[in-house]
Amino acid sequence: MKLKVLPKSQRKHYHYLVLDIKSDEKLSKKVFTSIIWNACIRFQGENNTSNFNLWVIDLIERDSNAFYNEYSAIVRFQREFEDEVRSSLALVNNFNKKAISITTIGVSGTIKGCNKFI
Repeated sequence: MKLKVLPKSQRKHYHYLVLDIKSDEKLSKKVFTSIIWNACIRFQGENNTSNFNLWVIDLIERDSNAFYNEYSAIVRFQREFEDEVRSSLALVNNFNKKAISITTIGVSGTIKGCNKFI
C-alpha cells in the first residue's frame, strides 16, 4: 500500500526569520537552538511554543572582534506565529551570564529569499 501525500493546501506553511546575533561568547548551532527554545518557552509557555515548529536552519559566524562575536541565523517557524516568535526573541538579553543581543533583519517565505538579507 502506497502512502498518500498531503495536498499542498493542507501542508503546514512556514516562514523564515533572518536574525543578527551579537554575543560575548562563542555560539554553536546547538547552543543557539536552546537559547531560542528557552526564550519562547519562558514568554509563551510550553503549549503555545509547541505550535511554532521552531527550527534553526543555519547559524553563520560573520565577524569576531575584541568586544563581541557576530552571527547571522535563519530560523524556520509556522506562518501564523510570526509575532509571537519575534516578541520572544526580542526579550533575550543574556545567556549563561553573558550578554547577547538578537535583532530581526527580515522575514521571508523561502530560504532562497533569506539570502538578500544576509
